[in-house]
Amino acid sequence: MALYTTKGDDGTTTTFGCDQRMSKSSDITEALGALDETNSFLGMCKVIVADSNLTLGTKSVRDIVHEVQSDMFTIQAELAGADKRVGEQKVKLLERIIAEVEETLPPIRSFFISGGTELASRFDFARTLARRAERRVVGVNDEGVQNVDKYTLAYLNRLSSLLYALARYVNHRYGIAEDTPDYK
Repeated sequence: MALYTTKGDDGTTTTFGCDQRMSKSSDITEALGALDETNSFLGMCKVIVADSNLTLGTKSVRDIVHEVQSDMFTIQAELAGADKRVGEQKVKLLERIIAEVEETLPPIRSFFISGGTELASRFDFARTLARRAERRVVGVNDEGVQNVDKYTLAYLNRLSSLLYALARYVNHRYGIAEDTPDYK
């Protein structure tokens, strides 16, 4: 079996359970692409964090990232038309993880300049990708192209907070001070 079909050579594609072709630049394909890009970059974070053996409570940060990646596939399936949802429990899980990270960190008093360790920088970049994916999914929902479950929208909103928390957590664990902008 070939890795290509040639069906998209004209710039169109389909989504789950839909035989109607759409432009690869449509709102839905843009949202799916942004989710895929976020998920792929999380894979890079997962590889690096696996080498660090960082844990959060009893769970490895690698396993947390892996679970988020799995959830991202569920969100992509929902957006493509499958009867799949991440649900309220997944949103609550992200909230618990974020709260657990926050307990280990000093309170936020300012914005921070991305950097510190390579892993923290990657988590921060993943946060920006997650924000873009969230904007694209919200756009699809707002335009009525696809009705997106309220917990999916909440999950995507929490995801960027989780990634920000993980970036801060990594720097904190490695003793890297957060650098604030001077606004000069």
